[in-house]
Amino acid sequence: MTQEITFSGDPSRNESVFGREVKACRLEGTAAIVTGASRGIGLAIAERLVAEGARVCITARKIGPLEDAAAGFPEGTVITVAGNSDDPDHRREVLDTVARKFDRLDILVNNAGINPVYGPLMDLDLEAARKIINVNVLASLAWVQDVYRHEGLGFASRFGSVINISSVTGQTPSPGIGMYGISKAAIGHLTRTLAVELGPRIRVNAVAPAVVKTRFARALYEGKEAEVSSKYPLGRLGKPDDIASLVAFLASSDASWITGQVINLDGGLLSAGGSA
Repeated sequence: MTQEITFSGDPSRNESVFGREVKACRLEGTAAIVTGASRGIGLAIAERLVAEGARVCITARKIGPLEDAAAGFPEGTVITVAGNSDDPDHRREVLDTVARKFDRLDILVNNAGINPVYGPLMDLDLEAARKIINVNVLASLAWVQDVYRHEGLGFASRFGSVINISSVTGQTPSPGIGMYGISKAAIGHLTRTLAVELGPRIRVNAVAPAVVKTRFARALYEGKEAEVSSKYPLGRLGKPDDIASLVAFLASSDASWITGQVINLDGGLLSAGGSA
């Protein structure tokens, strides 16, 4: 079952889409790729971009959940390509499909990430560490490289936006997820370096959430949500929509003078001296 999107045509008005209040048509005519978008933060980002007028290609490892996610979008607004984010053949298929279906690309959201281990770094299997770096860091760089070089997308010739999903764990140690935090610290520096190299036509920014209520992060709050939330000045954990609204802003012309930034979205956690 799909939901119809009807905009007033007046970009100064807000509209309610997917249950969200959004600025109508801010991303009208744009095309985006969101990786890791079958659920959680990635899916919320894709929904928000579509709600603001973009067409979106969503990717994820498994075709079933990806197709289930796509079923909730209005007809003609989303396409899907399943595969592993660190697989060059998958990336090539995504970009060729986007070029064929959308004939352009304006927005790349590097959301796909993994954290297959939990525990101290002294007990960390180094093969798992290499996999985390490969998926969370190197694949993010590879997506930017491949998008930039793909002639059919025209990304390098227009004003584009790359948004990387980082984490507050990249700025302060978090027990049990040290290697994940190290990978997200690398994402922060990758973001700043790419912003310098790709300006002025392409802006590159990152969003660094604290704990967001998703299946991916449930080990950090499940069974102790009240205790964890009490450390946040705003008194609650994040929601996927919190991340999606900031990503949509960074993707839009409203953020045309913002690049090279890693923006903490943490309910005040770091200011209060906390960690995820």
